[in-house]
Amino acid sequence: MQIKKAVITAAGKSQRTLPLQTLVDRDGQQKTALTIIVEEVLKAGTEEVCVVICPGDQDAYRAAAGSHASRLQFVEQPAPLGYGHAVQCAAAFTAADPFLLLVGDHLYVSRAEKNCAQQLVQAASAESCSVSAVQATHESKLPFYGAAGGRPAPGRPRLYQIETVLEKPTPTEAEQKLIVPGLRAGRYLCFFGMHVLTPMVMERLKEIAVAGTTGVTLSAVLNALASRERYLGLELLGRRYDIGLKYGLLTAQLALALDGRDRDEVLSNLVEMLAVRWEQTPAA
Repeated sequence: MQIKKAVITAAGKSQRTLPLQTLVDRDGQQKTALTIIVEEVLKAGTEEVCVVICPGDQDAYRAAAGSHASRLQFVEQPAPLGYGHAVQCAAAFTAADPFLLLVGDHLYVSRAEKNCAQQLVQAASAESCSVSAVQATHESKLPFYGAAGGRPAPGRPRLYQIETVLEKPTPTEAEQKLIVPGLRAGRYLCFFGMHVLTPMVMERLKEIAVAGTTGVTLSAVLNALASRERYLGLELLGRRYDIGLKYGLLTAQLALALDGRDRDEVLSNLVEMLAVRWEQTPAA
């Protein structure tokens, strides 16, 4: 299975400006979050990239993409009908092909030679099925993510056979339906904001759109996918950073800096800041 197309969703009301924010990447260069995400997917071998945006945002996004603007296609989500609908808006772009899907408000830092998107695409190509990136996550963060339950794939480290998917489950729901053997108590496989999906996912989303059904999440479609075809989760060697959370941009910037060429300078500045704050803290 060859994955040559990528879709980036960025039409959410609280998400639309986040990809336009400027950070300093690992190479010490100022880049928008959109540019960093686009470079992530291009390095994974994709050749065509579609960005799902709010109406009227195309000029801002084209400017934010910089030198990569000519490689992007844009499609508008005409109304805020949810994440599943946003993905379905790219149906004409993906056609009958598998595709890499990312959200526009997550940045990634890999702990391996290959970046996170490369790791995921490589696994999906080898397994010839849909693969979602997952990360063992404490139950306190379940309100922010879709989560998956299943079992470890025999003889395949960090791969899981997904059996159930729930959108932002409560801890009680997760304990009842999403237990994965081998994970520490209170931790669940939450989505990483990155998937490789087969055409069946887009077909199902289009069917829902034609039927006029509203409020259907991508997680619901992925849950149905798990019962219809082989569907895996891959725990990547890396971490996701949600720049939409409180201090999310700051956390992502620190992660990029500590993984980059200016690591020593950044660490030195952090130590100096902490030392000054300690000195200025009144004695008890």
